[in-house]
Amino acid sequence: MTTMTIDPVCSDPIRINPIRWCDDALELLDQRVLPERQELLRITSADDAAKAISDMVVRGAPAIRIAAAYGVVLAAQGRTGPAWHDQLKEAIDHLGASRPTAVNLFWALSRMSTVIDEYRHEPRPPVAALLEMARTIHTRDKTDNLTLGRLGSELIAREGQCSVMTHCNTGALATGGHGTALGVIRSAWAKGLITRVHVNETRPWLQGARLTAWELQQEGIPAVLAVDSAASLLMASGEIGWLIVGADRIAANGDVANKIGTYALAVQARHHGVKVMVVAPVSTFDLSLESGATIPIETRDARELTHQGERAVAPKGIEVFNPVFDVTPATLIDAIVCEHGVIETPERGSIARLLA
Repeated sequence: MTTMTIDPVCSDPIRINPIRWCDDALELLDQRVLPERQELLRITSADDAAKAISDMVVRGAPAIRIAAAYGVVLAAQGRTGPAWHDQLKEAIDHLGASRPTAVNLFWALSRMSTVIDEYRHEPRPPVAALLEMARTIHTRDKTDNLTLGRLGSELIAREGQCSVMTHCNTGALATGGHGTALGVIRSAWAKGLITRVHVNETRPWLQGARLTAWELQQEGIPAVLAVDSAASLLMASGEIGWLIVGADRIAANGDVANKIGTYALAVQARHHGVKVMVVAPVSTFDLSLESGATIPIETRDARELTHQGERAVAPKGIEVFNPVFDVTPATLIDAIVCEHGVIETPERGSIARLLA
C-alpha cells in the first residue's frame, strides 16, 4: 500500500466517492486518519485490499463489498497458467476472512466467483470481465442509495419534521456514495424534514465523531455530537423522532446486526417512543440465518480499548471484551428500508414477500 495525496483527476470529490479505481489500482480514502487528514492509499494487490478492510482503512458493509470486488480484480491482474483459477479462489477466501460479519462482502465475492467460473477453462483470468462486474457493483450501490434515501425520507414525512439520531457512520464513506442511513438523513434534510442530527460518538473507533460529524459538516447539515451514554437523556427530551441506523447483516426474521451499541439504542428508543429505522441494501439480508442468534459477531484487538494511541488507559493484563457488532431483535425495529421497498414491523413473512 502506498500513501498519496488526493488526485482530483481520477475521481469525483473525495467526500462523495472515497473508493476509486484509477490506473489499474484501487485507491481508498484512509478513514483511520479522518478528519485530521485526507489521505489516499493506493492498493495494488488482493492481500493489501484484504488488509485495508481488516484494518478499517475502508469500513461500512457496502463499501467493504466494493473494495473486495476490486480486490479480486487486483488478484487477477498479471496471472497466467493453468493454476490461475485456484489462485483467485484462494484470494477470494482471504478477502472473505477480512470482516466475517458483513454479509455484503460475501455477496460481492459470490458474484466475482461466478465470473471466474465462467472463464475457468481460459488460459488466463478474465480481468476485463471482473473489472466490469466490480464497477457494476460500485455503480449499483450509488443508485440504490438514492432509492433508500427517497423511501426513508417518505417515512419521516409521515410523522412530520423532527430531529433524528444516528450511530456509527453510514454515509458516503461507508458506501459507494450518498449513504444508507445517512443517505436517508441527507435526502430528508434536502426536503426540509429534519431540523438537527444527533450524532453518537460510537466507541471505540469513534466513527460517529470522526466520520459522520465530518460528512454532515461538509454539507452544512446541523449536527450535534454527543457521548454515547447521553442517548437516553436526548431521547427523553421528546425532540428526536427517529433513530436511523445501518446494518451489516439481517436475518430471515428481521433481527439486525449492526455496530456495537445499536441494540442498547433500540431498547432506549422503544422506552422513549422514538421510532427505529434500519436502512440497508438487499445484499445485507441473509435468509440462510433463521435469527440473529446465529449471526457471527466479530471481535477486535483489546488494544482498541486499553490504549488511546500509545497511551495506556486501562491496567495492563485486564481481560477485554471488544465486539464490533451486536444484534437488535426485529421486535424493536419499526421499519427496514431497502431498495425493494419498506418493511414495516419486520417479521419473517413480510421480509420473504418483499425479497421474493
